[in-house]
Amino acid sequence: MPAPPTPRYTKATLPTKICATCGRPFAWRRKWARSWDEVKYCGEKCQRNRPRPDPAP
Repeated sequence: MPAPPTPRYTKATLPTKICATCGRPFAWRRKWARSWDEVKYCGEKCQRNRPRPDPAP
């Protein structure tokens, strides 16, 4: 009997990035498939609390 097929992607093979706010690594998600190049934050909380540039005096 043949072995069951392995999934195309496993957690170990997914691309990762570092969150711009908290600095933690996060992995690719299907909802980011079309916009992975633009994703900077690991979640909504980090996106809301992202560091603001200092206003120029």
